[in-house]
Amino acid sequence: MMVASTPLIVMFSVYLAAMVLIGFVAWRSTKNFDDYILGGRSLGPGVTALSAGASDMSGWLLMGLPGAMYLGGVSEAWIAIGLVAGAWLNWKYVAGPLRVYTERTDNALTLPDFFTSRFRDSSRTLRVFSALVILVFFAVYCASGVVAGARLFESVFGMPYAQAIWWGAAVTILYTLVGGFLAVSWTDTAQGTLMFFALLLTPVIVLMHVGGFETSVDMIRELDPSRLDWFRGELGWIGVISLIAWGLGYFGQPHILARFMAAHGVATIPVARRIGMGWMVLCLAGSLTVGFLGIAYYAANPDVAGPVQANSERVFISLVEQLFNPWVAGIVLSAVLAAVMSTLSSQLLVCSSVLSEDFYRGFLRKQASQRELVWAGRASVLLTALVALWLARDPDSRVLGLVSYAWAGFGAAFGPVVLLALFWQRMTRNGALAGMIVGAVTVIAWKQIAIGRFDMALYEIVPGFIAATVAIVVVSLLDREPPQEIQATHEQVRHSLRETGY
Repeated sequence: MMVASTPLIVMFSVYLAAMVLIGFVAWRSTKNFDDYILGGRSLGPGVTALSAGASDMSGWLLMGLPGAMYLGGVSEAWIAIGLVAGAWLNWKYVAGPLRVYTERTDNALTLPDFFTSRFRDSSRTLRVFSALVILVFFAVYCASGVVAGARLFESVFGMPYAQAIWWGAAVTILYTLVGGFLAVSWTDTAQGTLMFFALLLTPVIVLMHVGGFETSVDMIRELDPSRLDWFRGELGWIGVISLIAWGLGYFGQPHILARFMAAHGVATIPVARRIGMGWMVLCLAGSLTVGFLGIAYYAANPDVAGPVQANSERVFISLVEQLFNPWVAGIVLSAVLAAVMSTLSSQLLVCSSVLSEDFYRGFLRKQASQRELVWAGRASVLLTALVALWLARDPDSRVLGLVSYAWAGFGAAFGPVVLLALFWQRMTRNGALAGMIVGAVTVIAWKQIAIGRFDMALYEIVPGFIAATVAIVVVSLLDREPPQEIQATHEQVRHSLRETGY
């Protein structure tokens, strides 16, 4: 464990102060509720790309993924392959249509808002159920961010876990509460840049200490040849499918889809896609390389492997602590906090938008003023944060485990609904509701109920996604055709996209 030296404290303090400053600058640019929730749909390609990437790649990028690679070896890289494929498809086929469709459907600000307007759901059943799905799974997702931040403060500053969870979340809560979507997006851009720098620099430094890549491979082969096996142990094809299936989750992640909705226009999307995918590929490669080289480093230096043996998710933090100058370590470890804060802030804001837009204005105060709604949003941020802190109170929580559950929940409940809502005119409101219910219930049941050994190998997003898609198609075909006005809106959106090259 690193002693909290003056350089480390100074660098952390500078970073945290900069994030708070950005939050207060964004506060001055937030004029109304639309600005607070979606930034006035004004994001340029660079901010759209880095904000989407940073809000996606949470603390698991610098903790969960390197830790999985350290324990499992190269077989864990299948996750990255699936994520890259899923993210590219999301940018290519969902980003543009969603941007146009949400603006055409009563300027929808949230996913529940979009579903309600897309299907003209006067009963508001879609709004309520989708909002509940967001709150349930984001409570778990936010908890993963709090755990990751706590791990950082616990490891670097030697804090007790119960104290570290508060320090890890405090600044994120503050700038999200104050600055809203603009603060989150601008800080995401800065944080994404810092994460990129850290994940390119750290593998190079570790490689220098282990004597080169070939030497590292030889050391790993001598220690445990199975860590070089892409189908390690009993992974098999079902395990590979499960890891690649992480990519399916992108189509239903509200905090990522919100970036597409907030882009300045459809023309912004292709440029943002190229920036975002380049950033993502390099960051994932750096994260996996850190975990892989960590196997060789700690095999050669077993006397300093204690923290990593106790918790593999500390491999990135421990390598930085042991190999970097304290001043540089302060900058690089700030990237862990950046990864945590960028995603946590996005999730807090989505929950806030659901509570304030879909419940407060939707049911309690339909005529609420813009100022009142902004303050309702801020109160919702605080409420969500307190729930996440409560869920994260267990010191044995694992970041990757929490993320995988929430990721599957959103991917199965919303992914098929979003895709078919954008591309299938025949889809009905009842079909959308059936897909959400079946997807969410399947994920929860698959995770909680033992169905023999098979369910332990197959990631719950796979049966959830398939079941939701089938439910949408079957119920929609059995239902009455959508009203003409819905079909007309769909055709207008498709025509508008064709004119822009989609």
